[in-house]
Amino acid sequence: MKIAKLLTTAVAGALFALPAFAVDLKIGLQDDADVLDPAQSRTFVGRIVYTAMCDKLVDVSPDLKIVPQLATEWSWSADGKELTMKLRQGVKFHDETPFNAEAVVATIERNITLPESRRKSELSSVAKVEATSEYEVKFTLKAPDVTLLAQLSDRAGMIVSPKAAKELGAKFGDHPVCAGPFKFVERVQQDRIVLEKFQDYWNKDKIFIDKLTYLPIPDTTVRLANLRSGDLDMIERLAATDAEAVKSDSSLVYADAVGTGYMALYTNIGNGARADNPFGKDKRLRQAFSLAIDRDAVNQIVYEGTAVAGNQPFPPSSPWFDKDIPVPARDLDKAKALIKEAGFDRVPIELQIPNNPVAMQMMQIIQSMVGEAGFDVSLKSTEFATLLSEQTAGNYQLSRSDWSGRVDPDGNIHQFITCKGGINDTKYCNPEVDKLLNEARASTDDAVRKQKYDAAAVILNDDLPIIYLGHQSWIWALHKNITGFVPSPDGMIRLVGVKKAG
Repeated sequence: MKIAKLLTTAVAGALFALPAFAVDLKIGLQDDADVLDPAQSRTFVGRIVYTAMCDKLVDVSPDLKIVPQLATEWSWSADGKELTMKLRQGVKFHDETPFNAEAVVATIERNITLPESRRKSELSSVAKVEATSEYEVKFTLKAPDVTLLAQLSDRAGMIVSPKAAKELGAKFGDHPVCAGPFKFVERVQQDRIVLEKFQDYWNKDKIFIDKLTYLPIPDTTVRLANLRSGDLDMIERLAATDAEAVKSDSSLVYADAVGTGYMALYTNIGNGARADNPFGKDKRLRQAFSLAIDRDAVNQIVYEGTAVAGNQPFPPSSPWFDKDIPVPARDLDKAKALIKEAGFDRVPIELQIPNNPVAMQMMQIIQSMVGEAGFDVSLKSTEFATLLSEQTAGNYQLSRSDWSGRVDPDGNIHQFITCKGGINDTKYCNPEVDKLLNEARASTDDAVRKQKYDAAAVILNDDLPIIYLGHQSWIWALHKNITGFVPSPDGMIRLVGVKKAG
């Protein structure tokens, strides 16, 4: 009896000593991420993964305010040319090396100097960054740049392990090491990205998920079917056509937020040999193409009224939108006249599009609309990361690529349009536009900034290197056993405080 009692006690003790049942969360993404290196990447879904993996100096709240993350407080000098940040203490990277001011300096310098870095234009105003103490850094700027704080709330401000960055170099994306709530486990291209909870995370008491798996599923119907079957716990970018079905399903939860970004077509103006075509060379053809599109109709049909028509990098509801350049109504007669004026009857164009059904439906409608004006558009569907790679290489004529948006207006325009912009895939270059956008960066007066953006909008609306189509809402669907998720206009999925019931 005594032995049996001891055994029972021992077994019970062993059971209580075991870790609690691991909580796995599976999230369906519309696309696969590109390289998982904050210095090099550019995809929207990559930013979703980083939100779980790579903390930034500052973050963005659901009401689009800049809030502390790895930096706890900051201040500007009177002349606006120095930004001093106090850093959070007791933070570790996933390789257990310490986070400190030297790590911030190493990351910012890597973002500026790494040949493959896409963060150079975002940090172009930085003359130097230095550690003024173990947990304080100072940014010295070439000229005042009010946008820097917003840049540091995104990939430019994601601090990586200096040890891992030095060892891996440009291959850092094969095994990223950051300081976020989840650490990298594995990646299978086009299949999954797996992360697990970092037990030494500075805010670990608010992380209730143990394992996190991101699954790229471009087909919105398949993505929703996987959610309903239980193979996924959550999906991003639910198709607007499925919104009512999700709302009426008692096992699911619907969430949305109006986005800060845009949907657009990028024209190859000067990016290699494929820019040598009439559409890239003659702005009249681009103007005609834009006028042949009924933006309101497209957005109503495809997005069930959840998206709004647009013709600028900012939505019509934004204070940065230039109301003197309203969204154009469809004008087939004017479009045809411009094509004829340019010396053409029919204009052939190859348009590359991402291989998700919503984008394909939208572009098929636009293909039909512009066909009535005189454009013979052939659609080339490809996986989204490949599409971006082709854009960068200049291997395209016209390309559909959306932008998720940024809290500061500069983030929606500067790096796409300026001559040396880090994501200027069109290779459009206009010194006057550069001057205006650089001046907008330097001013702390919003009225002055607005004047600069408006003046640039006049030029860009005429040249049309980028043809803006509209602005969509971010829509999520999740199982009702997932709680604590807060939708945000930046489209990110923040998992601090998110729980999954058994």
